[in-house]
Amino acid sequence: MVAPMTVPRLHAPRRAWLAALGLGLALLGGNAGAAESSGGQALLDSFAQINARMVKSALGRPMVLESAETPNGLKGDVYAVVDHRLEELRGALEKPEQWCELLTLHINNRRCRVGQAAGGGATLTLSVVRRYDKPVEEAFELPFSYRVASSAPDFLAVDMRTAEGPFGTSNYRVLLEAVRLDDERTFLHFGYGYEHNMMVKLATQAYLATFGANKVGFTVTGRDENGQPVHITGLRGLVERNAMRYFLTLDAYLTGLDAPPAERRERRQRLWFTSTERYPRQLKEVDLATYLAQKRADRERDGGR
Repeated sequence: MVAPMTVPRLHAPRRAWLAALGLGLALLGGNAGAAESSGGQALLDSFAQINARMVKSALGRPMVLESAETPNGLKGDVYAVVDHRLEELRGALEKPEQWCELLTLHINNRRCRVGQAAGGGATLTLSVVRRYDKPVEEAFELPFSYRVASSAPDFLAVDMRTAEGPFGTSNYRVLLEAVRLDDERTFLHFGYGYEHNMMVKLATQAYLATFGANKVGFTVTGRDENGQPVHITGLRGLVERNAMRYFLTLDAYLTGLDAPPAERRERRQRLWFTSTERYPRQLKEVDLATYLAQKRADRERDGGR
């Protein structure tokens, strides 16, 4: 007879880093995440297949958000049409320093540094805290390799990955693909995921069933007795919340290009926060003043960079 599987007991430190998984960690992964960039024509084919779904999207904009549990982890994919020319995206996203500014719009990302890999190429080290109000000294670091996988006239692909992660996670990966639709619009695919071991999976499930029981994602799984939508919970809810948070950093970063250079940083921060407020059930964390004060303190700590 096989003994029943038990869930690890959740001591306070374990609960804390599981909260980090729920907010800032579910970033970006390898085999569990987005596939290799398949090129501009394949992305256009995807647009043709899902365009009708994007037009009818309940997210309030032409967007489709997908999530899945894999044998070894989680992955999420966001597909969206944005009112930015591909040339704008190329100029805004081809350098790792630009991605550092983009990623630190997220409330739990407190620092980002660009470096040089031993074998050549750029690295991007992201410092993530388990709660927005924790000091950067308590952050864990994710050291990504950074690569522009393609920069064709009508197609852009940027790839970031790291094999190592905290708390039994690994193979983090993010992939951005962008293809030109016309002179004013671009179709984006933002894919990410990570792998975790069985202990992490069980502990995360336990956290989401208890302390994180009120957290939901965006996929509608049915209707309640009042006809209101019931949203997905659990691990897929976790990955969907982070998919949206990171897509909104990208969207705010691009939209902020319209502001004068000296005003772009705070303009982007306000745009990101306002965008998350459109989905309070899933993404509400703090008020605007707290968020802006934190980001201002981070900038001052790092010498105004």
